[in-house]
Amino acid sequence: MAAMSHRFLALVGSVLALTFLNAPTDLAAQISTEDLNGLRHRSIGPANMSGRLVDIAVVEADTRVYYLASATGGVWKTTDNGVRFEPVFESEGTHSVGDVVVHQRDTSVVWVGTGERANRQSSSWGDGVYKSTDGGETWTNMGLAESHHIGRIVMHPDDSDIVYVAAMGHLWGPNPDRGLYKTTDGGETWERVLFVDPLTGAVDVAMDPSDPDVLYAAMYQRQRRPWGFHGGGPGSGLFKSTDGGESWTRLTNAGLDNGLPTGDIGRIGITIYRSDPRILYVSVEQGERFNASTAYEQRLAGIYRSEDRGESWTYQSDWNPRPMYASQPMVDPNDDQRIYMLNSYSYSDDGGVTFTVPREHRTHGDDRFVWVNPHDSNHVIKLDDGGLGISYDRGDHFLYHTALPLSQYYRVSVDMAHPYNIYGGLQDNGSWRGPSQTYRAEGILNEDWNKWGGGDGFLALVDTTENRILYSESQYLGLTRWDMETGEAKDIRPGDPEGHISARRNWTTWPDLDDPFQRLGNAMEPANWDGPYIISPHDSNTLYAGTARLWKSVDRGDTWTSLGDLTTGTDRRSLVIMDQAVDSFVLSLDDGIPYWPTLTALAESEFVAGVLFAGTDDGLVQVSVNDGATWTDVTAAMPGVPEMMWVNQIHASPNVDGRVYVAANNYRNDDYDNYLWRSDDNGRSWRSIVGDLPPERAVRVVREDPRNQNVLYLGTEIGAFWSWNGGQNWVELRGGLPTVAANDLVIHPRDNDLVLATHGRGIYILDQVNALQEMTPQIARSSAHFFSVEAAEQIRYRSEKAHTGNMIFEGENPPAGAIFDFWSSSEDRPVDFAILDADRVAVAEMSHVAGRGMNRVVWDLRHTWEGGGNGAGRGPLVLPGTYIARMIAGDVVAEQTFEVREDSRFDDAPTVRAAYTETLLELWALSTVTSVLAEELRDVVGRLEGRGDALSVTDQVELEIRDLARETGEVSNRARGLYGAVEDWVGPLTSDQADQKVFLEEMLETLESEWDALSAGLAL
Repeated sequence: MAAMSHRFLALVGSVLALTFLNAPTDLAAQISTEDLNGLRHRSIGPANMSGRLVDIAVVEADTRVYYLASATGGVWKTTDNGVRFEPVFESEGTHSVGDVVVHQRDTSVVWVGTGERANRQSSSWGDGVYKSTDGGETWTNMGLAESHHIGRIVMHPDDSDIVYVAAMGHLWGPNPDRGLYKTTDGGETWERVLFVDPLTGAVDVAMDPSDPDVLYAAMYQRQRRPWGFHGGGPGSGLFKSTDGGESWTRLTNAGLDNGLPTGDIGRIGITIYRSDPRILYVSVEQGERFNASTAYEQRLAGIYRSEDRGESWTYQSDWNPRPMYASQPMVDPNDDQRIYMLNSYSYSDDGGVTFTVPREHRTHGDDRFVWVNPHDSNHVIKLDDGGLGISYDRGDHFLYHTALPLSQYYRVSVDMAHPYNIYGGLQDNGSWRGPSQTYRAEGILNEDWNKWGGGDGFLALVDTTENRILYSESQYLGLTRWDMETGEAKDIRPGDPEGHISARRNWTTWPDLDDPFQRLGNAMEPANWDGPYIISPHDSNTLYAGTARLWKSVDRGDTWTSLGDLTTGTDRRSLVIMDQAVDSFVLSLDDGIPYWPTLTALAESEFVAGVLFAGTDDGLVQVSVNDGATWTDVTAAMPGVPEMMWVNQIHASPNVDGRVYVAANNYRNDDYDNYLWRSDDNGRSWRSIVGDLPPERAVRVVREDPRNQNVLYLGTEIGAFWSWNGGQNWVELRGGLPTVAANDLVIHPRDNDLVLATHGRGIYILDQVNALQEMTPQIARSSAHFFSVEAAEQIRYRSEKAHTGNMIFEGENPPAGAIFDFWSSSEDRPVDFAILDADRVAVAEMSHVAGRGMNRVVWDLRHTWEGGGNGAGRGPLVLPGTYIARMIAGDVVAEQTFEVREDSRFDDAPTVRAAYTETLLELWALSTVTSVLAEELRDVVGRLEGRGDALSVTDQVELEIRDLARETGEVSNRARGLYGAVEDWVGPLTSDQADQKVFLEEMLETLESEWDALSAGLAL
């Protein structure tokens, strides 16, 4: 091998003594959310389902610009007809949106009404209305906070300060802050112009496009309770104003013979034909014997048409699928006979008399809104539980947008594969498995996610002994066991030895089930919509599952044994909703809740098999210490427990025998307080650990850190939180997170990542939570602190895909390298890192300017030159092994030892890898030296051409300089090319590569020697 150049820049490092200096203060440190923002969560999607979307606001003068409202994922904006979307409403006080509207003259004015207008058991709530005057760049909350759910907002076409808001009010209880509101000063003040009672809100409002003083408003009486839903009553009705809301005339239930139905009605939707506003349509809910399969046995109302601005009406048809959820007609602005109808996407071409349900639209079937372009009726946009569909053939076929990460997760789990996979169920979109990372440079794509089970997806658990058997769950404990290698599936739902009727009904299928001719009238074993089950931590073949009874299986669900009914056994028909006892005319009765009471939470001690904990949706927490043979009700021992709370989760400590947590909420009783308890004696005594958690967050899940028993992670309806002291204090985790519903979370037991399942923005991962595990107020009082470092893998990412355009979602891979987290007490602090090998020889250096609080930097596991640079391009990967990272932050010097591991797909012998790395170092040095020489010669040529300090030489010398510059540039290019080619394959050089290396080293020496001789006589 030729001798190395005398310009070779050797890698050097000096060993400094390990010291750790704190700078305590007299005041207790306060750790804030802002202090933790340096720990950034990454979004991995998925965007396969991209829903649910509930409303759209299109700029009619430029239909490429529109806003999308998500039920629980904020508001998104496009300016290029949906090629790209940006979230514009994601950091406000809520994630749930009911309506978005843009002013058509002053398109910079946009309003958002928060709290979706659906009435599901999973519907979230909002905190009023927001206004933007800069096209969604910034938002101001304009009040109406207790409206909770906004049905519709309309603006005066000539004066954007005149706004009407249909406020539905609380879903789960009566409240006075509901009705139709009007502002004339852009939201500074509000006047309620239409009110019925504390149970009746405004669900829809429409303005006559030819006369803005003519308004139609739909009032809606409804209430949901833990045990059911009541969706109508005397408060519901259709109203009209001709004086801008000053006075109103009731068009329904007023003794009028105008063609509209009489008696109690439910939800009403309004649409006005803009080409001739005398024509309007309404959908009116009325029926008998609603069943929990979301339909009436007999529909009694439906679609009505008026041709005289609501004075008289004609009944068109009874088509009004699942009115509680949508009940929203939409008339084509250019064709009064074309009516689109939701919840089941359908259209009519005869004014609502008959409807067609297109079969080839290939989008989700549960729909929320349809927009028709007023300039082109072929251009239709459909919003549904599965995202955004764009049609150019009048709604028969759709371009489906798959780049919006709006998946609504309920539960999440992980396996022990490498990289590990993430499992979870989504609202109305089944259960899915996807990777925590890929070896692909493009990141995590939709195609990396696979569906395992349909319906509403909930908990999905893997038997991690082999990472092959998966249990997935759909609504009402629809439990399935999968073999993920073969794709085989087995239905293992317990409790139905005779099968059951296919429909989920609130009323018995036949009047007399004792009649011998009605022997097949049995309903399914009653279970919660989000039914609980667990794999025993002591035996992977043992499962526990909860319906109204607790079940146990020791053969992975092939057979089950009942351990008894653990609910109160209350007959929900003995309970009232809106002070009304149930009869067959209660509208939308119990929609989504066919069974109550049921089990909602299960856990087993990590330390003692058969110590079981169970919670219910009627407010009970029970404990068994003998594998379910007997149970003790411990609810009364929980301080401040509300009556009939919903036990959302029970979590057994992974660290301390006897410790268990209960996360509950009571918003289904219109109580939004926080409820969280801990017991250290298997449930005999309890204490609240709500601590200083911000009020009214509605707790959903708590997890104790597997490494530090004092560290807790909390998921709530509004945000995720962290505690370092067992729940005495809580700090919200943001770090790139939008405002989200954190429905579930888990810490990966091997990789130490926080995996967060949000109900609206998909999965987020906070890689390496060491800093959260180790953080204390004492560290916060210190000048600086360096946290421990997890092992890092040298992944060779590779681009695998062809060009895609912009309509694609790419989930983020983890940081590529070793993650260094550190604390800094001050802003703009220079911090240096040196990475030493096991012999304490420096291999890399980095510099960072720290901000106050947590900071994160990533070493790419590659060599650098002294001073932190990468020479001519990035350096080669270091050898796998043990390394030491030294941090220097002012007077603080700290070190952490960690492992660098080879890419898990590689199995090269250590000697081969070592020789390969040594060769790369030599080639990198060669490339760097030639690059430095080439740059020096380029500068000299520039001076010859009058750039900078002019250089005057003879023609012959100039010719020699230019020749050297050309040749050195060529050698530099070849050296870089050789380095890149060799880097892509671990192993010895090919014979040509070896010859090239010798040639380039020799040529470099020649060029250096010639330049040394030539430059000696120049005034450089």
